[in-house]
Amino acid sequence: MTHDARHTIPDAGRAWARSRLGCACLVALAAASGCAGYQIGNRTLYEPQLQTIHVPLFQSDSWRLDLGEWLTEAVIKEIELRTPFKVVSDPLADSVLTGRIMWDTKRVVSENINDEPRNLLFNAAVHVTWMDNTGRILTQSVISAGNNFVPEAGQSITIAEQTLVRRLAAQIVSEMEARNW
Repeated sequence: MTHDARHTIPDAGRAWARSRLGCACLVALAAASGCAGYQIGNRTLYEPQLQTIHVPLFQSDSWRLDLGEWLTEAVIKEIELRTPFKVVSDPLADSVLTGRIMWDTKRVVSENINDEPRNLLFNAAVHVTWMDNTGRILTQSVISAGNNFVPEAGQSITIAEQTLVRRLAAQIVSEMEARNW
């Protein structure tokens, strides 16, 4: 080993340690300054000023009994599951979500050779309005969904209604996600 070779090895080690320390400092600086404004979790998807939500019984123009009650219950469960909001019974909550089932239909998609329904489609549409306690409309839309069911396979209209209600509830809560709060 020559004299020059002995001195280059420790210098390379010091340079590596300095570059590693420099990288660590840059990462710490970026984490301290750049991430301060970020939020994590589902709180970032919803109106940040709101904490509570009141969901009165959804009105229904349907002849099907209890469809409004089922949908109200499903929406409340979906809000509690997916959002940071606390559902309260107080109409003076931070916000109010109202809905009206505008229509529902059941129609035959296909029949067997004896003209008996083989595949049916159950559809419904709901008008939904979400307002804050100042009266500002946060979202207003018509949500519709459909669900096929096959009576020959043992599926019933009740199961089709419940599946449709769950789909509508999921879409309603998805509409509550922030656009540009």
